[in-house]
Amino acid sequence: MTARTHPASIDVDGKPYLRDAKGALVPLASVKATDLLMDELVRGMTSGAAAVSSQISAFKVSAFDQVASFQALLAQDYNATLGGKRGNITLTSFDGCLKVQLQVSDLLEFGPELQAAKALVDECLTAWSKDSGTELRALVTRAFSVEKGQINRTELFMLLRVNITDERWVRAMDAIRDSIRVIGSRQYMRFYQRSTPDAGWQAITLDIAAA
Repeated sequence: MTARTHPASIDVDGKPYLRDAKGALVPLASVKATDLLMDELVRGMTSGAAAVSSQISAFKVSAFDQVASFQALLAQDYNATLGGKRGNITLTSFDGCLKVQLQVSDLLEFGPELQAAKALVDECLTAWSKDSGTELRALVTRAFSVEKGQINRTELFMLLRVNITDERWVRAMDAIRDSIRVIGSRQYMRFYQRSTPDAGWQAITLDIAAA
């Protein structure tokens, strides 16, 4: 890459410079060839990534709008709402080889009751034999571990499915349920395809969620 073609070069008194990470201007001629190649690679890839991201964003808006328009059309023509109680929808092509799924996921947070649940669970684990319930103890540890301020929801809900009749455990599970607050929802759209109607579905990999 020459000085005249480098996209980030800065002309000072007729000579090309590059600004480094500290903000200093470095003569382009002094920059190592490998650093220039890496700079070119990074700029090209990030530019491509930004373009793809923009295309996905535009497609996301269009996809959700099209599904909403289709739902509105059916509601108008048949006085019926397409989709499940939570708003989940599955649309398929006439040949059964293409599928679009719109799924709605609740956004949850956990209230102070969760602290009471943790105290009751700790009481149970202390009272029970230390040699028993190794897997349960591991599950409890994972459920109440906090990473970046987020409770492990999956493990917490697994605790609710454990059938234990100890009165303290029952109260702890009630406290967990009482701590759950639905603060909103988020929509996800997924796309699938298959070669024949009796073949398995293959996901078309995209990360599309309504903002």
